[in-house]
Amino acid sequence: VQLQASGGGLVQVGGSLRLSCVASGPIFRVDDMGWYRQAPGKQREVVALITTSGRTTYVDSVKGRFTISRDNAKNAVYLQMNSLRPGDTAVYYCNANIRRILASTFQNYWGQGTQVTVSS
Repeated sequence: VQLQASGGGLVQVGGSLRLSCVASGPIFRVDDMGWYRQAPGKQREVVALITTSGRTTYVDSVKGRFTISRDNAKNAVYLQMNSLRPGDTAVYYCNANIRRILASTFQNYWGQGTQVTVSS
């Protein structure tokens, strides 16, 4: 099982980006999914989370600017980022709790990270 993230890049202040992350492999079920980020010299922090039913939570700094969504049929999670600021510059990681086929428990998986750089 692996998570493949994409969609990062360089954008100017006020611009937008859409991150995508797809889980693949012998998957039985995907539970909660989310996005985290880590800026240089800082700890990794949660950005947004989404449950299987679509309930979402956001860190205060992105509320009203970022939107997390998912497509359960595709085992995918997305992060629409609008009104980007220099403080949003970081490596963004997707995360998911996944139960593999024939497994009895969920395991936590991370994507490889995608760089988002917001220039002023």
